[in-house]
Amino acid sequence: MSVKARDELQLQAAEIRSLPAWQELKASVIDLQQVQVKDGSVPEISDHPRANANIDKILTSIQLLQPHFPHDSEYLGLVVQDFVKWQSAGLGEPDFLDSLLAFQPQQWRINGLPHLVVFPMYTQNGSTNRFVEAVLIDVIWPEFIDELESTKYSNKLFVPVHFWDFTPGYDTNSAVLFPESVAVRSTPKFTWGAIFADREAARFRRVLKAAAEITSLQLPDDAAALIDDQKLCQETFVMWDLIHDRTHMRGDLPFDPFMIKQRMPYFLYSLEELRCDLTAFKESVLVEKDEAASEEARKHAKLVQYAVIFDRIFRFAITGSRVRNYDGLGGQLLFAWMHQHRVLHWTDGKLSIDWKDVAGVVVELAIAVEELYWRSIDRPKTAHWLAAYELISTTLTPNPASAWAKGPDALPLDGAPRGLTDQVLDDEFPLSMFYEALEKKMRPVIESTAGITGDASAQLPEEASV
Repeated sequence: MSVKARDELQLQAAEIRSLPAWQELKASVIDLQQVQVKDGSVPEISDHPRANANIDKILTSIQLLQPHFPHDSEYLGLVVQDFVKWQSAGLGEPDFLDSLLAFQPQQWRINGLPHLVVFPMYTQNGSTNRFVEAVLIDVIWPEFIDELESTKYSNKLFVPVHFWDFTPGYDTNSAVLFPESVAVRSTPKFTWGAIFADREAARFRRVLKAAAEITSLQLPDDAAALIDDQKLCQETFVMWDLIHDRTHMRGDLPFDPFMIKQRMPYFLYSLEELRCDLTAFKESVLVEKDEAASEEARKHAKLVQYAVIFDRIFRFAITGSRVRNYDGLGGQLLFAWMHQHRVLHWTDGKLSIDWKDVAGVVVELAIAVEELYWRSIDRPKTAHWLAAYELISTTLTPNPASAWAKGPDALPLDGAPRGLTDQVLDDEFPLSMFYEALEKKMRPVIESTAGITGDASAQLPEEASV
């Protein structure tokens, strides 16, 4: 089938959200959620009339909206069928496998192309309930991203998107839409993954603005432009995500790249996520210098470098709890590495960065992690774990109560690997004094970014100002 370009569509997503059919769909989904339980079912018979009435309204709304999404016609038709089958089966655990298989957004990566997503699903870093959710989105696919993806950075599963409206499961910190979150009878082969680049950019802009003010960091002009321009920033995140996402499956990997269902020390997940971000940084350094790349690609490549550094050291490091916070640890490691290699300075209560030297230092960390991975192809699992810990602990100070910090002689090396994992403290690498102070000042700002979208102002809320 053919898909119309954005400017040929009857309505764009921003306009569709004002339609009565979308408003009715959203209201009916929210009311349906009130009678669902964690697995998505509606167990109380007395709630069935309310649930069925809401589902009938949802179906009517989808059918009214369907003409605005010709590229999703088959999928939306099957969504209706899956709802009807769910009703007929008595509203037990929902199964939307048929409609999920028909939803293939990676096939139509056209800038501004809208999608209507309606599934029973949990939201990562958001809701753990498999409630029905409705999300109105469109695709972010500028020309320079198409250039990069069609040449050196192929990633056929990657779908960067923009929020236009959503139900409560996405009024959270969730910034991804993955098919594995949908309620289905059997797990299919996953063929796409959507990332909300507008949310990533909006929270980055708010956090960076506050952090720069709090630390008296003078931003370079092109870095400051990320705070002022949502479109520029979200397209920068699309480039970062494009390279990060594909890196999980590339390189000298001593293990399953996604480490699915493997129980291991959380700092190994830290290194894997950081490896992917540092690869995005390193590749962006190359693109910036590549005279064959387009001007837009080169400009955004420089911005990706700023984004990786600032998001990692200002948001990742102090977001979330201190219980096995693997993303936080990666941010701490990057900050300490830059500081100890003397390209980041905290002097006289002011933060400064030597921008002419910083790229080389960050690339050195990328190479150190790559070297760890390459060498560990020839190592037993426990030896890899110990080497990874050594890499981190030579830069970050472990918890004084740590058994791991005492060395191999203090660890149960003669038993199953799970014994080693059990010895890792929930906060194996506590925040430094710098970060403890920064976290207290930044906490209201970071908390204020829950549910943020590209439409939201990047200005700080009053209670978060310093």
